[in-house]
Amino acid sequence: MRIVAFLNELSIWWHIGGVLVICGALVLVPDHHQSTRFVFGEFVNNTGFTSSLYVVAIGLLMAQYTFTGYDASAHMTEETIDAATAGPKGIVRSILVSLAAGFVLLFGFTYAIQSYSGALGSETGVPPAQILMDALGAATGKWLLVVIIVAQLFCGMASVTANSRMIYAFSRDGALPFSRIWHKLHSATRTPTNAVWLATGGAFCLGLPYLWNSTAYAAVTSIATIGLYIAYVIPTYLRLRQGDRFERGPWHLGSWSTIIGTVAVAWVAVITVLFMLPQASPVTAKTFNYAPIAVGIVIAFCGIWWLASARKWFLNPHHPRNRAPHQVHAVEQEASHP
Repeated sequence: MRIVAFLNELSIWWHIGGVLVICGALVLVPDHHQSTRFVFGEFVNNTGFTSSLYVVAIGLLMAQYTFTGYDASAHMTEETIDAATAGPKGIVRSILVSLAAGFVLLFGFTYAIQSYSGALGSETGVPPAQILMDALGAATGKWLLVVIIVAQLFCGMASVTANSRMIYAFSRDGALPFSRIWHKLHSATRTPTNAVWLATGGAFCLGLPYLWNSTAYAAVTSIATIGLYIAYVIPTYLRLRQGDRFERGPWHLGSWSTIIGTVAVAWVAVITVLFMLPQASPVTAKTFNYAPIAVGIVIAFCGIWWLASARKWFLNPHHPRNRAPHQVHAVEQEASHP
């Protein structure tokens, strides 16, 4: 836990410093930059769809995906000092930092494009990598790619950490199949290592199709975005239903709660449909967006699990499934010796 906390702190400065270094190099080194008209006005449609509005709409996926993961502050609150205040503040600050750093990085890359068609058709298969190498030279570009790779490593670590803590919390309440396995703590590290393996294993299986189908990347991104935002908005919706009966925490939105909550619920409803739509035309077996299938399977599993089993015991603290093993043993002894 101490190592993860240290790496999370390092990650913050690595991301901010990395953005500054990359953008500084892209501003100062290249002899040629694109015009502001190109950066803000050029529109390229390679999707196969004829509707520009539709292309802009499905293009929101990358931006929406960027604004995910701030719930990690909530998942880590059990390991946070003054969690009731620090948790929500962490969420808001992460959004603001991502907003500012993301725009700066996008501007830096877009202004530094030397050849749009060359970057798009790059042999690397990664246009941003080609932009770096075209603008800064192959050696410098590759070194800055290392900065990006390490940043992605930090992001992966944070995602696994948050996801494993969420699995641990749910399984501790008996909300997952085989919960006793997932909420078990490792005796040496005192961390839920089984939950870590479940999180990484699930992500590995979900990403496998990308090895033979490039469209799968957009589908996996859609699944992650839709799934996260559905999870985010359910508590918001339930809070709206509570109205004035809801007991506020120490750090809240005040009179803006209802307005922002309503907009949030409506927006999530829109993107949930939007990001399940096809990302490329014509729609074939190779370009099909399988996000609806994956999300549908998860929702069906959760619904069946709730109706068949969980609703009978999940909200009942006295049910044997919600007791620790030593409590269950004590109850059984008491029953056998009245």
